[in-house]
Amino acid sequence: MALDDCELDAWLWLVHRTGLGRDAMRRLLAAFGSPEAVAAADAQRLQVLLGTRRAAELVEAPEGHTKRVARTRQWLAEKPQRRLLTLADPDYPEQLLHTADPPLLLYLEGRVELLAAPSVAVVGSRAPTPQGLENARRWAAELSAQGWTVVSGLASGIDGAAHQGALQGPGSTVAVVGTGLDQVYPRAHRALAERIAQEGLMVSEFALDTPPLAPHFPQRNRIIAGLSRGTLVVEAALRSGSLITARQAVESGREVFAIPGSIHSPQARGCHALLREGAKLVECVADVLEELDAAPRQRRLDLAAAEPAQGSASDDSDPVLRALGHDPSTLDALIARCGWPAPALNVRLMELELDGQVTRLPGGLFQRRQSA
Repeated sequence: MALDDCELDAWLWLVHRTGLGRDAMRRLLAAFGSPEAVAAADAQRLQVLLGTRRAAELVEAPEGHTKRVARTRQWLAEKPQRRLLTLADPDYPEQLLHTADPPLLLYLEGRVELLAAPSVAVVGSRAPTPQGLENARRWAAELSAQGWTVVSGLASGIDGAAHQGALQGPGSTVAVVGTGLDQVYPRAHRALAERIAQEGLMVSEFALDTPPLAPHFPQRNRIIAGLSRGTLVVEAALRSGSLITARQAVESGREVFAIPGSIHSPQARGCHALLREGAKLVECVADVLEELDAAPRQRRLDLAAAEPAQGSASDDSDPVLRALGHDPSTLDALIARCGWPAPALNVRLMELELDGQVTRLPGGLFQRRQSA
């Protein structure tokens, strides 16, 4: 369902502003029903929901709003396969809707119907072994040949190989990126991105002209996991962002699969860690499909229970850990406690998560992990 000019203006007005987390935006939409109603809301009611300071900020249009609206309208008009999809749209993918942190707005280019197709995420290292590249390409091609859409992040290494393999079959591929859809990162994947826009689907929650920034990639990963019925990790180091994607899949009640590798390979250690924590060991595509086609298992992974890094959880010198305390907290609450802007706070939370000091819980919550 295409947005008219007023709806487009209102959604961009709400979604692309700093200092207001997605949880707060969803609360506003639940309270008022639409971005247009939020924009016209009474200041007193906004203060009740957001507090005085953020309610006052909401009255003003976000920086660069007029230019962003004009740029988005131009981009949409250039090609018929481009579209904006909002949380209120009936075409919003059900798999993604049933996650703790569904994006409010998605920029799309390509075959929108792939959002509703049965899909598997294939992710892994940016610096894989030759065997890892071959596995990603071959497994994605076989999944696609059997009608499964392969979702990945267009990154170097495993992601790119997975997209290339999936394009060989009818299932095709969805690329979820951490930039605006008018940007390509890495640049070496420009031709691949153009092919996906024609034969698959490009997806982003970031405004046009958004460059590749560190905090955007863990945000992108939650969409990769959320769109998919399961996540396959081909190769990953212990500090790989692919492990965050796997944990986000678990939090959404999805399956996680890992391909084992050599005990001497650093790129196999992340997969082995997942296997120790309950991921399903797979040796062929049939193993993945057998699990996805079976009735949901009662046993779910509990990756959040993994042992934290030695001594890290007791380090109270970190301002984010101090602000977090020992109880679950939302991103909005952390912003209020430590005064950091959301992008910088997201980067630090990602670092703490990779270090095993913080875990991400369902409902958009963060919690400090306890020492053994």
